[in-house]
Amino acid sequence: MYRGGFRCPDCGTWSARVHGSYLRFPADLPSTGQRVVLSLRVRRFFCADPSCPRKTFVEQVAGLTRHHGQVTERLRSAMGSIGLALAGRAGARLAALMGIATSRSTLLRRVMDLPDPAATEPCAVGVDDFALRRGHVYGTVIIDAETHRVLDLLPERDTATLAPWLASHPDIEVICRDRAGAYADAASTAAPQAMQVADRFHLWQNIAQAAEKTVAAHHQHLRELPTAAPEPAWECAAEPAPEQPDEPSGKFAERARAHHALVHELLGQGLGLRETARHLGWGRHTVQRYARAACWQDMVKGRKRHQPSKLDPFKAYLEHRWTETNGRVTILDLHREITERGWRGSYSTVQLWVRKALPQPDSTPPRPVIPSIRQVTGWLTRHPATLTGDEKVGRKAVLAHCPELEAAASLISSFAEMLTTLDGGRLTEWITDAMTSGLPGISSFAVGLNSDYDAVHAGLTTHWNSGPVEGAVNRIKMLKRQMFGRAGFPLLRKRVLLA
Repeated sequence: MYRGGFRCPDCGTWSARVHGSYLRFPADLPSTGQRVVLSLRVRRFFCADPSCPRKTFVEQVAGLTRHHGQVTERLRSAMGSIGLALAGRAGARLAALMGIATSRSTLLRRVMDLPDPAATEPCAVGVDDFALRRGHVYGTVIIDAETHRVLDLLPERDTATLAPWLASHPDIEVICRDRAGAYADAASTAAPQAMQVADRFHLWQNIAQAAEKTVAAHHQHLRELPTAAPEPAWECAAEPAPEQPDEPSGKFAERARAHHALVHELLGQGLGLRETARHLGWGRHTVQRYARAACWQDMVKGRKRHQPSKLDPFKAYLEHRWTETNGRVTILDLHREITERGWRGSYSTVQLWVRKALPQPDSTPPRPVIPSIRQVTGWLTRHPATLTGDEKVGRKAVLAHCPELEAAASLISSFAEMLTTLDGGRLTEWITDAMTSGLPGISSFAVGLNSDYDAVHAGLTTHWNSGPVEGAVNRIKMLKRQMFGRAGFPLLRKRVLLA
């Protein structure tokens, strides 16, 4: 209890005339898990200003109590921090373990009571949308492109929502954005002095979509791809090699083959077992087993064993009927015949065994599988070094058969080179070539680049990008999941700004 008087909270008049006193019992931070309650005697004063509507008032202890507060300020701050980190339900569980008596609703109210961070005047900002309700409701996140700190969250992703925010920050010089027209219009209207930068990731995403449209328009030509001729079997006078037992097959066998070759290659380079294990991130004993195996088949020896099957009593009959008809009997007839003899299994079991164990009759080889639109698009938009051997062969065959796709591949490669080397000086030439190529998808993509030329050129010549904005969107997704998707926009905004 302070000596002297206190100022009226309404009019600010100093008063030393005591009306009375009473005890307050605000809850404080727990000690060793036990609840702590303070016993605090406070005085009530008369207001010395006759015109003040407040006749009496109670003194407050700075940094400890507030008007009508039932907890101390440090306990209020602790609950706000818990709610900010864990939201309501998880925060309430942690508070109970710490000895703080509170509810999830109180924790969320303490979060909403926290002040927003101090406003700043950024020079460069990044703008992107995020899903409040995926496919239905989207908002806008704005970050400082230099410090990567979230500046604000807006409830919509249209021009009318973003333009007032940009107009209230006249010092913005750079705006990193995607190719959305709403953000471009808002930046042009409310911040004409700022340089707009089209994000390179979204540019590559756009050209990948354009490439898919181009492949779809010429996909019918892929039906005429020439079939690869079988390699000639060279005759030799050597004695025929002895028959080898069936090698193990399956995913584990392929993995064992690759791992065995990798381990022995590293050991052949002079690395020890521990160094090899450290290099591969494996256990030392795993590397040791591969090192001791003379061949990769030893790693899978004994794994594939014959398991008894319900079909075993009927296999002799099936083989007899298959040989008798020279493989012309249908599997459906075989299934019907053994069902009459007591088989109670499914048709798929019989079908799988017949196709795997019995020799198939000579027939016309199946038509080669036509690569899908997504496959060809991936061959055109991925780096050639990341393609497998079969994918490289398929890409070469497609480009050799379809000149339009070969032209599209050349345009995509040159655009990728501009993206990676920030060589925006060739953008005008590239747009001209793409527009005159007559390729559906890529030509329209070039028209869009031409209409947004300044932002695209800035994206291909400066270091600014929207990568930090995508990181902020990922953090927003995490906070949404933490709140089970049930939080309103004000609470989500508060947690994002203060996280």
